[in-house]
Amino acid sequence: METTTNAIATLTNGADTLFLLLGAIMVLAMHAGFAFLELGTVRHKNQVNALVKIITDFGISTLAYFFIGYYLAYDKTFLSSASTLMSQNGLELTRFFFLLTFAAAIPAIVSGGIAERARFYPMLCCSFLVVGLVYPLFEGIAWNGRFGVQESLTAQFGAPFHDFAGSVVVHAVGGWIGLVALTLLGMRRGRIRGKQIFSFAPSNIPMLALGAWILIVGWFGFNVMSAQKLSGISGLVAVNSLMAMVGGTLVALFLGKNDPGFIHNGPLAGLVAVCAGSDVMHPVGALVVGGIAGAIFIVVFTLLQRRPQVDDVLGVWPLHGLCGAWGGIAAGIFGSTALGGLGGVSFMSQLLGTLLGITIAVAGSLLIYGIMKKVVGLRLSQEDEHEGADLAIHKISAITDDMKS
Repeated sequence: METTTNAIATLTNGADTLFLLLGAIMVLAMHAGFAFLELGTVRHKNQVNALVKIITDFGISTLAYFFIGYYLAYDKTFLSSASTLMSQNGLELTRFFFLLTFAAAIPAIVSGGIAERARFYPMLCCSFLVVGLVYPLFEGIAWNGRFGVQESLTAQFGAPFHDFAGSVVVHAVGGWIGLVALTLLGMRRGRIRGKQIFSFAPSNIPMLALGAWILIVGWFGFNVMSAQKLSGISGLVAVNSLMAMVGGTLVALFLGKNDPGFIHNGPLAGLVAVCAGSDVMHPVGALVVGGIAGAIFIVVFTLLQRRPQVDDVLGVWPLHGLCGAWGGIAAGIFGSTALGGLGGVSFMSQLLGTLLGITIAVAGSLLIYGIMKKVVGLRLSQEDEHEGADLAIHKISAITDDMKS
C-alpha cells in the first residue's frame, strides 16, 4: 500500500512539474514577443537595442530573482544541495522557473516605454533592483499572504485580493514602474519641432504583428498554467482569455480606425485585463472586460501622443499600467455571482489591492530610478540619441551595408 501511495505521489509530482515546465517555456517564449513588438515600433536606428535589452534583462532578472526576489516573496532559497533540490521531482525549482518568467516581464514591459533614449547599463542595474526588491514585495503580498494584508482584507470585506494570473502583480506593477522610468528620462528629441508635436510611426508593422502574435499564443500558458497544478487546469481560464483577446481586438479595430498598431495591441490589452479574474468570470464578462481594456488603451495612448511630456514609446502605461489596474478591479465586478461569475471576490478588496500594487510600484521605482539618475544618469547623450542606440551602444545597425545594397 505504501509503495502504491509513493508511486502515485511521484506521478503527481512529475505531472505537476511537467505542467509548470511547459507553462514556463510558453511564457519564456513571450519574451520574444516583447522583443519583436518593440523592434517593430521603434525607429530603425534603435532596433538592435530593442532585441538586446530584452534578452539581457531576462538574464539579469534571473540572477536577481534566484538569489533575492524568490526568497523575499516565498521565503524559500535554493542555496542547498542538488539532492535536496531534487525532492518532489524538482517541483519547487520548476515553480521558480515559471514565476521567474513572470518577474522578468517587468523590465520587458519597462523597456518598451523607455525605448530610444535610455542608457544601457544603468537601466540593466535598475532591472536587477526592481526584480530583486520591488516586484517580489507585492508578489509576496498577493500570492503568498505576506504581512497579513490578505487576512485583513478577508476580515473586512469577506474575500482576499484575487489576481489569478497577474493583471496587477505583473502588468499594472510593470506599467506603473515604466511610467516612472520614462517620466524621469524625459521625452525623445524631435517630438516637438517649433510648436508642432510629432509622432514617430512604427518602423516595421510585420515585426510588430509578429511580436503581438507570439505574445497572444504564449499568454495561454501565462494564464492557464497559473493554476500551477495539473489538477487545477481550467477550460474556463482558456476561453475567458480567448474572449478577452477578441473583445480587445474588435474594439481596437473600430476605435482605432483600422490602424494596424492599435489592432495588434488591442488583443494584448484584453489579455492584460483578464489575467486577474480569468478563473472566476463568465466568458461574456471576459469579452466585456477585454473590450473595455481595448478602449482604455486606444483613448489614453492617443491622448499621450498629444502630450509628449509623457513619451511612452510602446504605450506601456496605458496597456499594462491602466489595463492591468482595470483588470484587477474588474475581477471584483465580473467575478461576482450577480454577473455570472463564480464569486469569492470582493470589489473593495480588488480596489484596495490594486491601489496597493500601484503604490509599491511607484514608490519603489521612484527610489531606484531616481537614485540611479542622480548617481550616473539614465539618458543617452544628445549625440548618441541622434545617432541611435544601435550604433552608439552596440556598434552595429539592424541593416548592414550589404543588406542595403
